[in-house]
Amino acid sequence: MPFAHFKVPADTLTPGDKKKIVERTTDLYAEIYGERARATTVVLVDEVADGGWGVGGHVLTAAVLNGDA
Repeated sequence: MPFAHFKVPADTLTPGDKKKIVERTTDLYAEIYGERARATTVVLVDEVADGGWGVGGHVLTAAVLNGDA
């Protein structure tokens, strides 16, 4: 069963954006593995709380990601 896990900053995606991620990721797996994979593809979109992650030793916040900090 193909599985994709996306972690995104909380409150940055609309329901439509999430739907697009699920649909396009499923389409990609079906393209790679064949249509048989479509029915079993799992896509998880996980929202991470502001300041709940970091890169390169620095905590990321919405302000940092938006260039406001």
